[in-house]
Amino acid sequence: MKCPFCGHSDSKVIDSRPTEDGLSIRRRRECIECGKRFTTYEQLESFPLLVVKKDGRRESFDKTKLTDGVAKACQKRPVSAASIEKLVNDVEQTVRSGMEREVSTEKLGEMVMDRLRDLDEVAYVRFASVYRQFKDVNTFYDELNKLIRRGESDEK
Repeated sequence: MKCPFCGHSDSKVIDSRPTEDGLSIRRRRECIECGKRFTTYEQLESFPLLVVKKDGRRESFDKTKLTDGVAKACQKRPVSAASIEKLVNDVEQTVRSGMEREVSTEKLGEMVMDRLRDLDEVAYVRFASVYRQFKDVNTFYDELNKLIRRGESDEK
């Protein structure tokens, strides 16, 4: 790491500690040549994640867009903002840990629905109705029946 004061390319690390968010390391360094101290930050290199739409188009993964969709499904439900953020972070982490550079909207949607089903069933049905594009009342009714049967099997 080059010294920002004298340009010398050798420095020693005096102190290292994680940042508050835990996503990077703060390093306090001292230049071997001039003795001045400076701070650097080290972060994990992340690769761009693309979302493959149903029509084949590709877009950059947008965490805000995913959060907005989940928040809409949870509107007027007893679901905290922290729970929504945790759900979205969990989905993003799962996708990124798979080391794939592309993920389909279908896979993203299924991951969100799996988590929403456990978080709030009404929010799950709302999200599913948009994601699965329910065509009529019967499709909606079928999804509700699946939830009811799941609930009954969980009680046993």
